[in-house]
Amino acid sequence: MTIKIGDTVPEGKLAEFIENETEGCSLGPNTFNVSDLVKGKKIALFAVPGAFTPTCSAKHLPGYIQLAAEFKAKGVDEIWAISVNDAFVMGAWGRDQKATGIVRLLADGNADFVKSLGLEADFGKFGMGTRSQRFSAFIDNGVVKQLNVEQGGTFEVSKAEVLLGQI
Repeated sequence: MTIKIGDTVPEGKLAEFIENETEGCSLGPNTFNVSDLVKGKKIALFAVPGAFTPTCSAKHLPGYIQLAAEFKAKGVDEIWAISVNDAFVMGAWGRDQKATGIVRLLADGNADFVKSLGLEADFGKFGMGTRSQRFSAFIDNGVVKQLNVEQGGTFEVSKAEVLLGQI
């Protein structure tokens, strides 16, 4: 079953590569409960099939970086990029794209979280296994308020500009 507007985000775990050690977060990969991350927050979330892939690196992530201040001005607490990669890859992608500190690059290494959303995709024919569909969502205190799922490999409805306009 696919998540829809009005649903509560399911429980899950996502990992983030922490660049600078802080109280409660050690340097390197840290795993977080999604329910803890969304509690009391407004989240602009987008998911991509893979870090360092062409559309994801050239268009999807850069759009959210460029519009980050506008998302914040609309009350968004955090912007998340989720991909079925490991936290090391997501951390490297964030550094490469200069997204660190602007967008949280969250790893769903086994696709468990996107599967719980019903938004997984089979990229086996490309040698990439199970990945995430390309989508965006606006989550307010754990409740999905907007959801934009791309169809057939397109990049239209999950763009930063579209989600920003829906908030």
